[in-house]
Amino acid sequence: AAGCAALSAPIPGWTRALLTALPRSPRPPALLPLLLPLLPLLLPGRAAGLEVQRKFLSPTLTNNFALDGPGSRVYLAAVNRLFQLSGGELALEAEAAVGPVLDSPLCHAPQLPQASCEHPRVLTNNYNKILQPDPEQGVLVVCGSIYQGLCQLRSMANISAVAVRFPPGGSDSVAVFPSMLNVAANHPNASTVGLVLRRGGGGGARLLVAATYTGFGSPFFPRNHSLEDHRFENTPEIAIRALNARGDLAKLFTFDINPSDDNILKIKQGDKARHKLSFVRAFLQHGAAPPARRPYAYLALNTEANAGDKESPAHSLLARICLGEPAEATLNGSGETKKLTESYIQLGLRCGGAADAFTRLVSVFPARELLFGVFERAGPAGGRGRPQSALCVFRFAEIEETIRAARNSCFVSPAAGMVTVLDSVVQGTGPACEKRNIQLQPEQLDCGAAHLQHPLAIVNPVTATPIFTHSGLTAVAVASVNNYTVVFLGTASGGLLKINLDSTMKVISRRSILVAYGEPVHPIMQFDPSDSTYLYLMTSYQMTRVKVAACSQYSTCTECLAAADAYCGWCTMETRCSLQHECTNFTGANFWASVSEGVQQCPSMTILEPEINIDKENPALIIQINGTIPNLNGTNISCDYGNNIYTVARVAGDYVNQFIYCSLLPHEKYPAFPDDQDHVVVETSLRVNNKNIIRANFTIYDCKRIGNIYPKRAWWQGVVALGHWVTVVGSLKLGGCQHRAGRGSSCKKIDCPQIVPAPLEPMPTGVSRNILISLANATFSKGTALECHFGTDGTFEARWVNSSAVECVHVLLHTSEKSHRFPVNLQLKDKPDRFIDSPGMMTVEVYNCATGSADCSQCLGREDLGHRCLWSETSSSCRLQTEPPQVSEVCPPPEIRKIEPLRGPLEGGTLLTIRGRNLGRRFSDILGAVRVGGVLCAPLPDRYVVSETVVCQTGGAPEAFSDVVTVNVSREGRSRERYSYVLPVVQSIAPQNGPKAGGTRVTIRGSRLDVGSELRVLINSSKQCTDLSRTDSTITCTMPAVELTTAVPVCVQFENKSCASHNITFKYEKNPVISDINPKKSLISGGRIITLEGRGFGLVQNVSMAVRGIGREHTRCKVHTDTAITCPSPAASNLTVGSKPAPVDFYLNGRLYSDERSALDEEMYSEEASHISKFSLSYYADPQFSTAKKEKWIKHHPGEPLTLVIHKEPDSLGLESNEYQVKIGLISCEIQIVSDRVIHCSINESLSSSERQLPVTIQVGKFNYTIAMLHLGGGETAIIVSIVICSILLVLSVVALFVFCTKSRRAERYWQKTLLQMEEMESQIREEIRKGFAELQTDMTDLTKELNRSQGIPFLEYKHFVTRTFFPKCSSLYEECYILPSQQLSSQVGSQVQETHPLLVGEWKIPENCRPNMEEGISLFSTLLNNKHFLIVFVHALEQQKDFAVRDRCNLASLLTIALHGKLEYYTSIMKDLLVDLIDASASKNPKLMLRRTESVVEKMLTNWMSICMYSYLRETVGEPFFLLICAIKQQINKGSIDAITGKARYTLNEEWLLRENIEAKPRNLNVSFQGCGMDSLSVRAMDTDTLSQVKEKILEAFCKNVPYSQWPRVEDVDLEWFATSTDSYILRDLDDTSVVEDGRKKLNTLAHYKIPEGASLAMSLTDKKDTTLSRGNISLLFPVLPTDESVEHKKSHRQSHRKKVLPEIYLTRLLSTKGTLQKFLDDLFKAILSIRDDKPPVAVKYFFDFLEEQAEKRGITDPDTLHIWKTNSLPLRFWVNILKNPQFVFDIDKTDHIDACLSVIAQAFIDACSLSDLQLGKDSPTNKLLYAKEIPEYRKIVQRYYKQIHDMPPLSEQEMNAHLAEESRKYRNEFNTNVAMAEIYKYAKRYRSQIVAALDANPTTKRTQLQHKFEQVIALMEDNIYESCSEA
Repeated sequence: AAGCAALSAPIPGWTRALLTALPRSPRPPALLPLLLPLLPLLLPGRAAGLEVQRKFLSPTLTNNFALDGPGSRVYLAAVNRLFQLSGGELALEAEAAVGPVLDSPLCHAPQLPQASCEHPRVLTNNYNKILQPDPEQGVLVVCGSIYQGLCQLRSMANISAVAVRFPPGGSDSVAVFPSMLNVAANHPNASTVGLVLRRGGGGGARLLVAATYTGFGSPFFPRNHSLEDHRFENTPEIAIRALNARGDLAKLFTFDINPSDDNILKIKQGDKARHKLSFVRAFLQHGAAPPARRPYAYLALNTEANAGDKESPAHSLLARICLGEPAEATLNGSGETKKLTESYIQLGLRCGGAADAFTRLVSVFPARELLFGVFERAGPAGGRGRPQSALCVFRFAEIEETIRAARNSCFVSPAAGMVTVLDSVVQGTGPACEKRNIQLQPEQLDCGAAHLQHPLAIVNPVTATPIFTHSGLTAVAVASVNNYTVVFLGTASGGLLKINLDSTMKVISRRSILVAYGEPVHPIMQFDPSDSTYLYLMTSYQMTRVKVAACSQYSTCTECLAAADAYCGWCTMETRCSLQHECTNFTGANFWASVSEGVQQCPSMTILEPEINIDKENPALIIQINGTIPNLNGTNISCDYGNNIYTVARVAGDYVNQFIYCSLLPHEKYPAFPDDQDHVVVETSLRVNNKNIIRANFTIYDCKRIGNIYPKRAWWQGVVALGHWVTVVGSLKLGGCQHRAGRGSSCKKIDCPQIVPAPLEPMPTGVSRNILISLANATFSKGTALECHFGTDGTFEARWVNSSAVECVHVLLHTSEKSHRFPVNLQLKDKPDRFIDSPGMMTVEVYNCATGSADCSQCLGREDLGHRCLWSETSSSCRLQTEPPQVSEVCPPPEIRKIEPLRGPLEGGTLLTIRGRNLGRRFSDILGAVRVGGVLCAPLPDRYVVSETVVCQTGGAPEAFSDVVTVNVSREGRSRERYSYVLPVVQSIAPQNGPKAGGTRVTIRGSRLDVGSELRVLINSSKQCTDLSRTDSTITCTMPAVELTTAVPVCVQFENKSCASHNITFKYEKNPVISDINPKKSLISGGRIITLEGRGFGLVQNVSMAVRGIGREHTRCKVHTDTAITCPSPAASNLTVGSKPAPVDFYLNGRLYSDERSALDEEMYSEEASHISKFSLSYYADPQFSTAKKEKWIKHHPGEPLTLVIHKEPDSLGLESNEYQVKIGLISCEIQIVSDRVIHCSINESLSSSERQLPVTIQVGKFNYTIAMLHLGGGETAIIVSIVICSILLVLSVVALFVFCTKSRRAERYWQKTLLQMEEMESQIREEIRKGFAELQTDMTDLTKELNRSQGIPFLEYKHFVTRTFFPKCSSLYEECYILPSQQLSSQVGSQVQETHPLLVGEWKIPENCRPNMEEGISLFSTLLNNKHFLIVFVHALEQQKDFAVRDRCNLASLLTIALHGKLEYYTSIMKDLLVDLIDASASKNPKLMLRRTESVVEKMLTNWMSICMYSYLRETVGEPFFLLICAIKQQINKGSIDAITGKARYTLNEEWLLRENIEAKPRNLNVSFQGCGMDSLSVRAMDTDTLSQVKEKILEAFCKNVPYSQWPRVEDVDLEWFATSTDSYILRDLDDTSVVEDGRKKLNTLAHYKIPEGASLAMSLTDKKDTTLSRGNISLLFPVLPTDESVEHKKSHRQSHRKKVLPEIYLTRLLSTKGTLQKFLDDLFKAILSIRDDKPPVAVKYFFDFLEEQAEKRGITDPDTLHIWKTNSLPLRFWVNILKNPQFVFDIDKTDHIDACLSVIAQAFIDACSLSDLQLGKDSPTNKLLYAKEIPEYRKIVQRYYKQIHDMPPLSEQEMNAHLAEESRKYRNEFNTNVAMAEIYKYAKRYRSQIVAALDANPTTKRTQLQHKFEQVIALMEDNIYESCSEA
């Protein structure tokens, strides 16, 4: 609940601030991995009693922060950056960059006009030193470490603007001196504190500055032996400077108070080395003395002065300076006459005793009259490598009194050694105090005077006792709350502690929260001036606003006040834990209860009569009010009973004792009584002003319910428990009751009739018995009819024996269990639901001898339970004993089957387990009956299992021996195995020492160490060695941790007896200490060797290193020496470069390494649950390398020395030369020079390699980078070849020069001729383009007119579609290809000849003698194929065979589809299972390649499945546009010339089929008569360039266009006759006597050759076959050489004028012409394919696509491209492209090669439309891709829209899909011969019989169902020797 509550309010605050800050800085993302493990600490911060409310993350290291007066703004100064944040939200309002700048500590600030510098300036970071707001002037004083500590005055309203430019420069320039500029310390690590002082009476502001000296001689001064120090004269340690920004700028930052004096404290140069001051804080404080209340400025500082120094033996100092009184401002106008040194006095602060003092001050906080300080001890480090620290409190009154006493002792009554004069200060007055006869005024006692010695130092420090100690405290802030003091402490690990102190400064509670992981808290923390319940604090990289208390985590008053948090109290009227000011009316009495009042003051209420009878008239509640509740008189109060039920309440009594009278809720609104209770508990709340503030419970009871609720047990118990005394009224109202008059009267138990419980003898099952029941208080007559009830359905007669006893007659109970207890109840016979009470619930046990007794001992052993059972040895069974036995039965002797262990130590104690039969009937039988030889073995009663198991503890043996185990139970049983007593011997332990942190893995050697049942290895007799493992000769275990370093005895204890080891010790040494790691930087790739320095590493067996939140994994380290370990840095996995350092953990011997931590530290940080690491590692980007000239190829001749120069980009890693490794191939390159930017390496040995090129790689850690390739030249051979080549080139150059001179003259002559040719060619190109354009415009209209859309579409029947799709090529399994048979045209043209295919329905051709066996075998095989497990194993087994080719796989898939066509639901489930296997295989490799090809059985099965499911859609929707497209292509091709030999045409879509000739072809309309295809005569259009065969084809197409192609006559079967005149006619043939011969070859005859005119009459008739055969034979003999191109005669006429001039590519425009003509038909086709019909949605596609999406989701494949590819591969590419390329699968048409080529281009466009990859097309791309490039993007959108529409369809259930598939199966039920398909599949089974059997055996499911045997039966039936010929069938 606390966690949930924590999430409700705080998150929006600081998370929003965190997110607001994130984009502004490169650092924060790196924090996220560190924050993740700490979320339990950060989010439920309330659990820690504090709450991080807002954060702002700085990109650079923070330095200071400040608040403006009202707290509306926060100013944050970081390295090189200033931020102005809004108060509360910490939202960025403004920022300014203040660095880095070019600077040198040896140079004056460049703002000095006269300054010059000879030293080089470098880019220097600006560390902020002072950040002090002056609200009155509206300026922010910002001083940094650059330019010798220069200050700026920036605007508080907008820090990005400079309010006052200083020095002013320009026309306003003033004289500027170095002392005005050198204000702050100029080194990042030197301290500076500042404080803005306001003068009394409205005078100007001043700035108090204290800065550590950084000049010559200090550790901060540059070590370049320069004596030039610009800070010696110009920067005092302490100074008060003018800060009047509106006054004279010439005085700004000056510290002179009059012409002769400076307001400074400066230590003499010679004394500076002895007084190294480090300032902690400056603060203002008014004096405690009432008369004066003077304002003082205090400086808290540390000094490193020597202990023997008389001036300042203390280390922590508090210095005080007087600031004057308000009255002084009017005396002389200056307001400050004293010098700083006059009033300066310092005293030591000591926290702790003289011996163990915490001497270094870390942080101070003034809190009214108290000064809180955090100190740390300079001695050894505390927990986590941080110094131990403490909190001390000093009283200002004591400090002031000490100062007065010191001044008095110096000047009035000197006391030796109390105070000294600081003679080391330049402005000091003298060496010692001296007595003067003067009376010092109070002001002089406080502030000194000019005539008195000054400055002063008090010798003895003020001492305080630590009130709280902890390690690594860094900051303190204090608040006084509700009489408590609350101290907030920041820690070095980024934590914030809150401790509550009472008035005696004792800690009463403590809380902690982690603010910033591993980042120290800045020493100064401030409360928000506008709301002191918020604290501002700063860590290394963040500014944080913390709510001082998270009260809302406490849900109850008790939790709230018990938490002892001074801030939290209980807000009574709002019923919540809150801060005081958050509670309404918190100023009123008793509205808010504080911690000091205690838990007992929590508000509560008591109901004075908490139990109410339901029958009471007008009851009321009287409520007494307790605890902290305000006076309720005059408030709106009521009682709330829940469910919106309220009743009126009124207040009575005085304020001290308030009472509330409240009406009870109405009777009808009483809550329902639970079924099993006679009372109900009601909660009521006191409601004040519509809010429930306190609550209590009362009870309403109803006596009338008691009889119903407790029917079978003592109802008086249930009622008496509630205090309601009742009695029975009459025997017939059993169970009814009433409340007696008055609560005081009582009834006794004897009033209630009840069963007296008595034990009953167990009764056997199925045997009738009488059961006697005794009654007490039986007040009703013996005539009352009762029944016995035993919890079963039946009841038994109850017969009265006497007035107090009843007998249940002939009770017969049954059980099948070993024993069962039945309840015994009595009920009224006429009222079955009324029972007589049974307070003890009497039961009877019924037992069954036949159950639970496996042997004689178990059977007879039941006698102890009262079971009369008898063992029958003949039947080996246990049965009921019907008559008493004559003699006691004896069981067979014990049978011992197994004993374990088989060995044990001589001392005994081993738990020996004996298993067998008849091992005693009861435990007493085996007591003392078990022995090993002669040694007794004591049985353990709790582990004895009757007859079966005995576990006994062996006794001790005097000497080693081996013997059998005996068990003697009336007869003796002996074990077959022998048990041996042996003496284990322990000899040594190794290693013999290890760290006290534990983890050392030790090996104890000896002999016989694996004996016995229990082994312990005790260290020092108390702790155990863990992770034990042992063999006969060794014991290995891990040593525990101990507190002290000492030698401890190691005891190897067998069976908890004495130690088997003597004088074996293990020495615990000090833990190894890791003092430092180097380097502290790593590259992201990791692998950099980190060296651990320290001691004690010799004790470490294994080391690993991990980087928290960044490193991917632990890396194994190597121990080299006792002081050195090396570890490779882990690679970074989630990281932003330049992040802050990440904490590093080391595991020594498996234990997390940590420094020694105090118990207090553990206690305080228990809430953090997070180890804070001492070490950290910064990660930087991998280094970048390149060759000198950034070239990727380097040439080198073998034999020559090689020197490589590698350039390196600057990085922050600081790599050493030995960390680089350069290799050329496998040869190392010796590194000689390494600088920041360049690496030189050389190879002296010869580089020789079989390869001509070698990689040049550079390795740093695990980062390996190939920067170039080295090419090896040919050496001497290369030089010789080069010389020869140069010589040849020289000769050629001379010859070329001569030729050039000769040719240049000819070129001039050709130039004119060429120009003329080019002009001619241009005009011809223009002509071609114009003609092509005209065709493009007109063809579309012509074609649409000519195309007969009404013609019937010749669809193939479903069975032919299936066989053609499934078996596109001939299978080797069939003897002949299935084809449409050549048709003998009878007189009736067009008679349908059926296509024959072995799989189509017909008779299965097998020999009759084989039929019975084969039909039975095929039937059994069919059954097997219908078993899913068999089929999947069968397919996988075949696919694993190497010789099972792709063709076989496709064939098997198609045969399976045919065989299972009648069970498409089953077929689909098989396909899905196989697809899942395929997806699993593909997902592990490259999922995008899945289903791309058809290489497996399941892929072909998917093709077939799609074909079956899409056939209806294909026929109904796509068929018509597809057929129209094919007709359009054919007609467009026929419109131009076609080469009769090559098939190339003028009009085409495929470039390879383009006729690249300009042949003038003229159309001829011919009147043709033909008695066939249902028409007599037609006008047919042909071209005059057509050969006679082409003319015949066009005529046949015209006549038979409405007849399927398979019924057409063939061209060679018809003759064409031309009737030139009424009398003359000619038979027209391609070749005849009139054919023209050219170049020895005959040309084919054309219409032009015969000169057939327009409108000529022709007749076509069927040919006489004999004549045709004869004539074709003659042609073959006469013309052995085939004729060439049909257009030879045209070529001849054009050869000279055209062919040589026109480029063939000019005719490519005809492709565009054809494309434009066909575009509409193509668009219609694609639209039909990629659209969804509302009346018939594609069910199969939706089902399969959903299946693919489901599989992708299961495997975490979220890439949408992968899913798109899967869908494309499964439907468009697998089915539609196949159909587009093969229209003959769908239609009975003639697909010519040319049409095939055109369809290939269209199919390619469809493939490109479905692809996701962009088409990279250029001028060299194939025209097949270029042709539709413009349309592809549009088609692609259609595809994606189609996929989306499918996705958006409502999902399909398995039942709907199965119904659809069943319908498909039913539609084509008897189309195929499945027996043939089965027989073909069987041939594969036969071929791979042994492999299939092995696969079936290997599969557990198929093996269990013995499918391999059934498969063998199939083989046996099919391959029976008698029917040997059958198998061949």
